[in-house]
Amino acid sequence: MLSMTDFPGSPVDGTPLAADPLTRAVLEIDEYSAGLGWDQPARLFALVDTAKLRAQEPSLAEQLGIDDTTTASLTPVEQDEIPADVPLDEFLATIAWPDAVTGCALTVERLMLPPSAEDAEPEGMDEAQLAKWVARHPDREEVRMTVAVLRDGRRESALRLRAKDSASEVLTGSALVPGLADALAATFEG
Repeated sequence: MLSMTDFPGSPVDGTPLAADPLTRAVLEIDEYSAGLGWDQPARLFALVDTAKLRAQEPSLAEQLGIDDTTTASLTPVEQDEIPADVPLDEFLATIAWPDAVTGCALTVERLMLPPSAEDAEPEGMDEAQLAKWVARHPDREEVRMTVAVLRDGRRESALRLRAKDSASEVLTGSALVPGLADALAATFEG
């Protein structure tokens, strides 16, 4: 489980990382994941309302280092490890969140190719063959994606390239990884 002390609240100069609570939560999770290094398994987080957590679960809030001085409105709580032998989409399809969970986030590492590489992609490959082809491609980039969704439909993502592994190089946006955001949003349906 994470505590708020595991996350930087603001950069050295004291300015907030982001004004929007969801963007701030995504950047906090990205920074936490960056501290663990690369080549990590996917990590799943519940996003809970910090004030409600303090009021309804004071002992958990204390365990997470949350007190009256905590200014974050969303608290990420890391969940149990995602099984390595189950495809991510299948695993996400098994999740149902309790009402106390406001949103969720997932951090996952993948290889990416620039759009120009699509023209060189051989035809008729299955997923395993495509993965091998991408892994050998000279223009591949390793990327860590942190994607979060809230029950109300809001989304946010952060992308960190291994080649530019710095908090100042993290790209954020609500539509950067739409397929993964859709899969996370589906965990709140039904």
